[in-house]
Amino acid sequence: QVKLVESGGGSVQSGGSLRLSCEGSGFGLSRYCMAWWRQAPGLKREWVGAIESDGTASYADFVKGRFSISQDNSKKTLYLQMDSLKNEDTAMYYCAAEVSSGGYCYLPLVDDAMDYWGKGTLVTVSS
Repeated sequence: QVKLVESGGGSVQSGGSLRLSCEGSGFGLSRYCMAWWRQAPGLKREWVGAIESDGTASYADFVKGRFSISQDNSKKTLYLQMDSLKNEDTAMYYCAAEVSSGGYCYLPLVDDAMDYWGKGTLVTVSS
């Protein structure tokens, strides 16, 4: 059974950092397109970034230079390093997997294309 579990969320001051983790079970994360999404209260879910099976990462413009995606294949864990956090980064963050694309992330990703989702971890950034 495929399962994704996020952790690492919390409250942080503007300018601070957090590292989110997404632990997968039931499948190998490194074989698929893995992505981070977020949803702020009252807003649509938006794509944050993704990493392909060869390690190539892509990011939404609003996080470029501040967020970084990596994965530890031995631990079956995906990470999202978030630096220089802003108040507007406050959201529930989700990891998701697209298993039907052969390890490629065809941008722009749409949430309907993702096959598996975690339940999310909340990030709150305040001044």
